[in-house]
Amino acid sequence: MATLVLTTVGTLVGGPIGGAIGAVIGGQIDHAVLAPKGRQGPRLGDLSVQTSSYGSQIPKLFGTMRVAGTVIWATDLREDSHTSGGGKSGGKTTTYSYSASFAVALSARPIQAVRRIWADGKLLRGAGGDWKSETGFRLYTGSEDQAADPLIAAAEGIAATPAHRGTAYAVFETFQLADYGNRIPSLTFEVVADDGDVAVTAIAQELTEGAMTGADGPALGGFAAGGDSVRGALETLARACPMPLRDDGTQLRIGDGTVTALDSSLLGATADANRQPATIRDRQAAGTLPDAVAVAYYEPSRDYQAGLQNARRDGIGRRGDRIDLPAAIPADVAKQFAEGALARAWIGREQATARIPWRLIGTRAGTLATLDGDGPWRISGWTFEKMALELRLTREGAVPIAMAQADAGRAIEGDDRPAGATRIALLDLPAFDDGTASAPRIWLAAAGTQPGWRRAALSISVDGGASWQSAGQTALPAVMGQAVSVLGAGSAMLFDRGASVEIELLHEAMTLQGADDAALINGANLALLGDEIIQFGAAEQTGSRHFRISRLLRGRRGSEWAIGGHDAGEPFVLLDPATLRALDIPLSAIGATLSAMAQGPGDVGAAATASLVVAGRAVRPPPPVALTAARLDDGTIRFAWIRRSRAGWVWLDGGDVPLGEDAERYRLDLVPSTGRARTVEITTPAYDYSPAAQASDGVSGTITITASVAQLGMRAASLPPATQSWTL
Repeated sequence: MATLVLTTVGTLVGGPIGGAIGAVIGGQIDHAVLAPKGRQGPRLGDLSVQTSSYGSQIPKLFGTMRVAGTVIWATDLREDSHTSGGGKSGGKTTTYSYSASFAVALSARPIQAVRRIWADGKLLRGAGGDWKSETGFRLYTGSEDQAADPLIAAAEGIAATPAHRGTAYAVFETFQLADYGNRIPSLTFEVVADDGDVAVTAIAQELTEGAMTGADGPALGGFAAGGDSVRGALETLARACPMPLRDDGTQLRIGDGTVTALDSSLLGATADANRQPATIRDRQAAGTLPDAVAVAYYEPSRDYQAGLQNARRDGIGRRGDRIDLPAAIPADVAKQFAEGALARAWIGREQATARIPWRLIGTRAGTLATLDGDGPWRISGWTFEKMALELRLTREGAVPIAMAQADAGRAIEGDDRPAGATRIALLDLPAFDDGTASAPRIWLAAAGTQPGWRRAALSISVDGGASWQSAGQTALPAVMGQAVSVLGAGSAMLFDRGASVEIELLHEAMTLQGADDAALINGANLALLGDEIIQFGAAEQTGSRHFRISRLLRGRRGSEWAIGGHDAGEPFVLLDPATLRALDIPLSAIGATLSAMAQGPGDVGAAATASLVVAGRAVRPPPPVALTAARLDDGTIRFAWIRRSRAGWVWLDGGDVPLGEDAERYRLDLVPSTGRARTVEITTPAYDYSPAAQASDGVSGTITITASVAQLGMRAASLPPATQSWTL
């Protein structure tokens, strides 16, 4: 390997030593590597574009880098369907979700860990290890004893599944693609291959398997070694990082070593014998040198996005040079590399040729020398001819660079907040609009205990948990919490300006805002507290997660029956249709137990669950109101009430609300203190309990009577019925 490296390293910044290497190894040149075609080192863009083509190169990673990787195995897309809706007269809706399983090679060298992962530029996995989308994940660090992945082995057969030992790769299992246009996104990974920064000399020594060695030099936060040869990788690295090389006859040593002093006596002896000057000096034309050098690199402070730092000198700017360095370094280090490369180019414009006696044939290429006290010079090569050594030298000098100051720029930070545990609530509510539902509709609210929560996979059961079916995903995060105090009784007829209740939300990023009366009339700030639907006009923040809401409208959407049943700790959900998932279930499910289970990316243990007995309030008319009873002069007891409609919640001046049902029907239950109870079905919002009917029921004289009335809708009766008692 030493011979291979010595023949392929060629010229590096710090001195072209190809000729000297040829002398050292006796002309054993690897023509395949040193052929005239240009050698390719690692390219800056290669690390940010995910590839999957056969023969794609997998770089060796050092330090900490962000790389795209290469897809080395994948399944076809898996399609899952979910059907919702239906019922007696409702239509069915079928939705589809897609997932895929695949493996991505990261490094041709073992690594330690993977931190953040981006998908199409958005965070898929945060710094805390939390996932933003649902997927299974396994990491293989490239150890020499790692086993084959069980998923790949199950698909391909164990005999046809390599373990990829020595190669670090990641396997994604059932990666949900809904957030990425139902396709496998372009993934990039923050890969930790080594602890801390890695010295350039350590990188060179490992890449050459010990053929290059030396003292520690500059250090890089990360480096991706690629290209079509070891020489290509090292030349790319050495163009930016100072890497002086010297040949000791066996290895290439990184570092200056001792300085060879060539005085006038040595130089003059050969020069006089050949009637030539002792030294010949030359200076490269300024027009052939760069006036500017740019270093392209990866900036760790900007999530490893590509950066560019420039160095310029006074001049007309006719020539420029660019160094693509696939390394993770701070902006000021990249600026320093650019300044150093420009300074070395101009210092090295001065060259010299010197002849010395053959007895100094042990002089090594790459070492420093002085010419009769003038120096330092770097011996870039030599030839042996006519019993004399002809040295080729390049001027060396200290690069006058102060600590470079550079601005890395500012990155647009991705949302790396943790998701936390999933919390869900099932809500049996009237319809949000003025339409009439044809099937029971249950709403599901979901959110996380941390601000990073987005969605969760949802499953439902209509048989008490005996069987489950996939229901796709939850909606956007809802504003959820619980009551800390108890909301007292109030009236559904006017603004309740005296009552208030304190709400504790799930996390600090959730908030509640007040609304004026006009906004409230138009439906703003509708919320479910326990079983009562309320609206609030004022919201005062009393803590990081606590709000006191007041100026209330009570018993909204026919929920006045729940006004007096509040407790501390009851759930609170802000009713925004955009954050609620509708679950349409069949009419036969009324009275059954509906269960839901949601598993989000942040749920490490059991999934979140919720259950309720389906009342079907979306298909029931609201209970009648203003139930009255009066005894007429002839002894008749007249009962009357006002109907309401699930098809009209807005007050229409000059007209009654629409019926919203196929016919107007009511069921009236009468329970007197004496005699028999009576149940009647009628088609008007009034009933006359005649003296004859009272006598047939055994009712006479002054009595106490309780009346309950429910409107009979197309699919179910109002719930609960309006109930009132009188002594008549």
